Amino acid sequence: MYTISNRLKTFSIILIVLGVLGVAYGFMTSHKSLDEVKTMLAHGDGHETAADTHVVAGAENHAETSTEGASHEAKAEADHGSHDDEHAAHVQEQLAKRPWSAMYVAAFFFMMIALGVLAFYAINVAAQSGWSPLLNRVMEGITAYLLPGAIIVVAIAVGSHYIGHHNEIFIWMNPEVVAEDKLIQNKSGYLNITWFVVRAIIFIAGWAGYRHFARKFSIAQDTAEPGDKKNFIKSFRIAAAFLVFFIYTESIMSWDWIMSVDPHWFSTLFGWYVLAGMLVSGVTVIAMVTVFLKSLGHLPLVNDSHIHDLAKYMFGFSVLWTYLWFSQFMLIWYANIPEEVTYFITRIEDYNLPFFGMLVLNFVFPLLLLMNSDFKRIPWFVMMCGVLILVGHYIDIFVMIMPATAGDQWFIGIPEIGSILLFGGLFLLVVFSSLAKAPLTVKNNPFIKESEHFHY
Repeated sequence: MYTISNRLKTFSIILIVLGVLGVAYGFMTSHKSLDEVKTMLAHGDGHETAADTHVVAGAENHAETSTEGASHEAKAEADHGSHDDEHAAHVQEQLAKRPWSAMYVAAFFFMMIALGVLAFYAINVAAQSGWSPLLNRVMEGITAYLLPGAIIVVAIAVGSHYIGHHNEIFIWMNPEVVAEDKLIQNKSGYLNITWFVVRAIIFIAGWAGYRHFARKFSIAQDTAEPGDKKNFIKSFRIAAAFLVFFIYTESIMSWDWIMSVDPHWFSTLFGWYVLAGMLVSGVTVIAMVTVFLKSLGHLPLVNDSHIHDLAKYMFGFSVLWTYLWFSQFMLIWYANIPEEVTYFITRIEDYNLPFFGMLVLNFVFPLLLLMNSDFKRIPWFVMMCGVLILVGHYIDIFVMIMPATAGDQWFIGIPEIGSILLFGGLFLLVVFSSLAKAPLTVKNNPFIKESEHFHY
């Protein structure tokens, strides 16, 4: 049985502490007064300042010609001052939302990994795949983070509304915004906090319930009499039922927890797009944890063919993600419908580097690096590709959330890195603690011999 080392525990706790400090720093520095924001904007945008000076100078010259010009100048200055105040107030809100959004992106990213692994686990159990039983305990360990991770995501989403003022990650939670927005008002029967929480409880209860019973039947099968397949059959049945539940709830979750940050925009492909990113991230972490445990002398029966298959899934799901990304982007861009295309215009104009950078990390690198079959069998190479893929999909979630909350006031700095460390440390602690609670190799599984002798 694997035993979580004191070094790993200490490392996880250090990450959590550093993350808490980074997040706390983000909150302390995000609340700025209106004057501070105006000063920041004045020093940060010289072009705007020069243009303002030109307008005022032009107005002064015009004022010298007539009394009527003077009144126009005064009105222009008043309107301009009012516009500056509104812009500064808007930037002030964006800065206040940034640490909340940074936490939400990191929390969702690690929760998404656990949920993707759970779906992949259920697919293999329902398909009765012969290659994967040796990896079952790895997948069960990773999915242990799903319940706390999902609760944290919902807590951050709702907490951003109730803590502070105008910190909402989801603007439909702000009654002042809803009162002035007819479109959101029309969706308020669905987009409201009560039903948001109710749906979240249903999602989390279903996912965590399946994980609990799947783990229970898996461990029970270890102690079953030879030839007794009762628990294996139970695992198969609940996996098949869960996949039906999952495919519906994953789509609704992606609408609720991500797409509704832009309540004026929607995409019919969005649920599938999020699912593809979820699966590739989940399989990548399965591969990385497997390689890490094997390097410590655990999982001795896992061979190069298992690693090769995981790397093939990393490659295949990366291509699927790219196909769905392009399908969504191309159709919306080509149709050029204003309420749809504005989603991509905002991200291309204000998030140009991360928007296109994630394409390189999520498609170009996996395509070029994992195309060669021999490279898929090299553990350190798979680990390196895994890091690139995970960075790319974190940026993908970042680009989905941040433009709607922090606007153009984004930066990958201390709040973002602190959030990654916080939830990354918590993820490692929960996953490896779960791995230590049961033998890493399943027993009495009908396909265990096939998995042990899996070679090609």
